[in-house]
Amino acid sequence: MQVIYQVMADGILLLHALFAVFVVGGQALIVLGAYLGWLWIRNRWFRIFHLCAIIIVVLQSWVSVICPLTVLEGRLRAQAGQEHYEGTFMQFWLQRFLYYEAPMWVFITVYTLFGLLVVVTWFRFPPR
Repeated sequence: MQVIYQVMADGILLLHALFAVFVVGGQALIVLGAYLGWLWIRNRWFRIFHLCAIIIVVLQSWVSVICPLTVLEGRLRAQAGQEHYEGTFMQFWLQRFLYYEAPMWVFITVYTLFGLLVVVTWFRFPPR
């Protein structure tokens, strides 16, 4: 049974990583595509989902709510008998890959500034 929980936790981690890639990579593609004339980056639904995704991240950081995907993954890992990390998903992975520790206000600021960039991009390169 523990293997099932481990596989489910890994699936949630993958989903979480894909969400982060969608937010960050999507923004990069929107800006790049605007300058290269890619029409698909102006797709209204893509842009609405992208904007909503970063709004969720920013609001969660402002109200100090840990992402539900992080909480779910932690519970599944506990059920699998595995250790779970402390803090937010991004804090954990930034610390792991960049060996960088920062107070939560730094992450809130980064999320907020990135969210503002998404909003500016929305108006600079509006969807159709």
